[in-house]
Amino acid sequence: MTIDSEFIRRLRKLAYYVRNGLWRLVPREVWQGRRRILMAQFLRSNSSPDEQAIIESRVAYYNQLSHPFSVPDNAERISDFSARGKSSAYSGDLRNLIRCFPGHLQVSYLFGDITKVPATPQFLKSRPVRSDRSNANSILLKLNTVRHYCFFRDRMAFADKKPLAVWRGKSNQPHRVEFAQRYASHPLCNVGCVLHKERQPEAYHKEFMSVDEQLHYQFIVSVEGIDVATNLKWIMASNSLCLMRRPRFETWFMEGTLVPGYHYVQLQDDHSDLVEKMEYYRQHPEEAEAIIANANRYVAQFMDARREELIALMVVEKYLQLSDQRSPQGSQLGV
Repeated sequence: MTIDSEFIRRLRKLAYYVRNGLWRLVPREVWQGRRRILMAQFLRSNSSPDEQAIIESRVAYYNQLSHPFSVPDNAERISDFSARGKSSAYSGDLRNLIRCFPGHLQVSYLFGDITKVPATPQFLKSRPVRSDRSNANSILLKLNTVRHYCFFRDRMAFADKKPLAVWRGKSNQPHRVEFAQRYASHPLCNVGCVLHKERQPEAYHKEFMSVDEQLHYQFIVSVEGIDVATNLKWIMASNSLCLMRRPRFETWFMEGTLVPGYHYVQLQDDHSDLVEKMEYYRQHPEEAEAIIANANRYVAQFMDARREELIALMVVEKYLQLSDQRSPQGSQLGV
């Protein structure tokens, strides 16, 4: 007997909020002590040189600031942080990090699907992909994890899946509607938008499909919404092949570092070559499986909870140091 993926998703969401509620009862001093322990272990070189290099590289990627800056006017004291009137998913994840630092320090943040670079350094979930580092004011944290980091075990081998493409998503962007309209009736595709804000169903609308149902297909398309595509992470963790156009936005998942033809199959911006790419990998399944294996290895780097916490704390620490609120010496001493 298998448990439906939607039930698992709801159960994880419930567990997330219950856990966060219990954690709020733990004194701030305990969380600050945990930060000092994690940082001390890292500074004492308990990790291998390769591991340290990976951690430092990811910290530098998320927080690309390199020069001192003044604390923005909208910065908030950590001790004054409140979730009132804010998304509970975003607030919970941010609180879990900043409570590990002294309450008098200040942080600045933006919640939601952020697609523009702010004028001052801000913590946020998403940012535009920029190779010239002009997005440095967008400091990435792992926010809204309950929605974006829900993975599912895929027990079906690529060869045993339907040799078709599948996609479901909200019609909240024109390019999503255009994609659904192009392939809704194609015999090799099970593609469509779920009813969103339309007053009545359109030809490109199709019924909801659970993750379990989608994992029966060899090819799963990832189509960005307002910012990133929520399904990208669980697709890359599965035994299905991910097809998408080059990402415009990135999150903690570092979508901007994904390599076409290695981690995923790149599509034209208008998705017009979807069937062509499907046909190729149907004829070359060994290449498809190699890309899937690379994608699985990429996802694996995000599965070590302790390391993920350390990296996030170091991202915040770098912000506090560059805003002249903490000194490197104080950090090393565990202050």
